[in-house]
Amino acid sequence: MGDVVNLRAARKAKARVSREVEAQANRAKFGRTKGEKLREAQEAERAARQLDGAKREEP
Repeated sequence: MGDVVNLRAARKAKARVSREVEAQANRAKFGRTKGEKLREAQEAERAARQLDGAKREEP
């Protein structure tokens, strides 16, 4: 015979693991400092300006 498993405890453990995985994803997505967010916005703006400056004018 196999071991006796408490289904409620197993369900709670599974939920705990899934919450931790979701928390790690959220920390990676939203856990940036104000400086990092500002730097990323400035880099995106600079890239957009550089791209617009390289456009050719239509005759």
